[in-house]
Amino acid sequence: MSNEEHPRYHQNRRLQQARMQRQVRRTQRRLNQLRTLWKLFIIVFLIALGVGILKMPQWRLHKNAFDSLNSPALEILNNHIVPAQKILSALRRNQVNTRPIFLVKTDNLKKSIMQLEPVRDVYIRRFWFPARLQIIIIERTPAITISPDIDVPPIAFFSADGKLIGRDYMPLSPEFKTVKVITYGSGDDYRNWDKTKVNNFKRLAATVEMDSGETVEYIDYRNPKDVYVKIPTVNIRLGSFNSGTIEKIHRIPSLLPQVKMLNKKVKYIDLRWDTNYIKLDE
Repeated sequence: MSNEEHPRYHQNRRLQQARMQRQVRRTQRRLNQLRTLWKLFIIVFLIALGVGILKMPQWRLHKNAFDSLNSPALEILNNHIVPAQKILSALRRNQVNTRPIFLVKTDNLKKSIMQLEPVRDVYIRRFWFPARLQIIIIERTPAITISPDIDVPPIAFFSADGKLIGRDYMPLSPEFKTVKVITYGSGDDYRNWDKTKVNNFKRLAATVEMDSGETVEYIDYRNPKDVYVKIPTVNIRLGSFNSGTIEKIHRIPSLLPQVKMLNKKVKYIDLRWDTNYIKLDE
């Protein structure tokens, strides 16, 4: 009988195989334990790293973010009428939120800026790292300016949507093309004007410029019953500003050549009546 056929041989072989299987299982358990510990270590490390990153000051606005226009945490854009210092003052009505920037609400900041009269809308963008705010201002469009006399700079302006903006935001930048209206406020107080009134002045100036080919220097509205429009060549007397005024202006192209041909100084073109005439300066 060979060794491989002996019963003791098979018994020993089975015992060896059992020991090997137990050793393999122990090794697998150790490896699984090591893998579990390694995963736990990685998870703890990542959590600690995340907490550390979130606690970095670069995620938060500095408490002095609104102290100066030179603050690296603040950028103000697109303001042509409202001085940046006024916007900064509006922001200072709010305490700087030092929570992580992605948790900061900007509604109160926007509300404060919207209280500035020339501001029509405002967008506030948050940048995460480093934490900073970008303030984008949308301003009302100036339409007409108000001056108490011909040689006096404008003291206020109306926006295209009929909003009266006071002297705190004057003078306007030359980039804004507006219609200058001279008025004392007596007879027709400009503080009571609305969008329709503003558009009427804009339409009047646009019609005069189209028919004359010249720029309107100002509209003299000091006497609402006797309105003048000044262009470089001559003064145009319109009388009352009413629904028939635009029709009167269409006579200008036939009168301007006559004015330019005269060797005498012209005081104004009179369009008040059905018959037009040129008033010479005495």
